[in-house]
Amino acid sequence: MTRRRYRNTDVNISLTPMIDIMTVLLAVFMVTTPMLTTGIDLDLPNAGNSVLSGNDHAIQISVDSQGRYYVGETELSRDDAVKRVVAMRGENPDLTIIINGDTSADYGAVMSVMGQLKDAGFQRVGLRTRVGQKQ
Repeated sequence: MTRRRYRNTDVNISLTPMIDIMTVLLAVFMVTTPMLTTGIDLDLPNAGNSVLSGNDHAIQISVDSQGRYYVGETELSRDDAVKRVVAMRGENPDLTIIINGDTSADYGAVMSVMGQLKDAGFQRVGLRTRVGQKQ
């Protein structure tokens, strides 16, 4: 009986395909990230002179002066806006929601979307304001 000799094969992992994939992912995230933080033009209310550090990667829900709701720049009904944000939470359970309410927006419109987000299980919901002017 003869014994077979197995050659010692040289196993290498090629890093080039992995670097190519990471470069594509980096480009995709660089393009899509600014789209998440853009929104509609609102006149935000003043809220004092101190600035709190916010989360730049939060999802923006905006309420304009006519009571229309926007996620980013897309106009949606209040229920559809909440449904869209709930769908986004599936990818990131610690998602932060920032509500941008126009100065002349109805208080009830802003608080109703905030209440629906709280009912949907969001713990990190905030209101965006601008820094006030000293008088």
